[in-house]
Amino acid sequence: MGDGTRIVDLEAVPENGSYLFTAEDPFTNETELVLVRCTEEPGVRAWANTCPHESQRLDTGDGAAIRNDEIVCPRHGSLFDACSGECDNGPAAGTTLPDVDVAVEDGVVHLADDRYTFLHEGGIDDGGPGSASHLSF
Repeated sequence: MGDGTRIVDLEAVPENGSYLFTAEDPFTNETELVLVRCTEEPGVRAWANTCPHESQRLDTGDGAAIRNDEIVCPRHGSLFDACSGECDNGPAAGTTLPDVDVAVEDGVVHLADDRYTFLHEGGIDDGGPGSASHLSF
């Protein structure tokens, strides 16, 4: 089960938004990941914090936009199913968000993916620009 590290209490994952955290791959590359609520067990899913269309961060630090159980790309408005990561509309149609295995035990979300080691809550402090989007909800 990956490193099994505790990420956060399940109740801290917003119903309409995301919980941003940073993990490290076996090559010590830091990667931003997001937890989002899902209607399927275990009630939460983790995804890479990047739209596969143009490497746009889905959560720029204030939580990803969620609409009707779909994650909204802030750049072009593509919608990704919160449970499957699949997109069937907009510029990202036909793509799927890279998934990250998590487990929920006694109300706590744990990293269960052998590809990652949990580093810390929040994103990578890269100082880069956020979304160039003008979409609002």
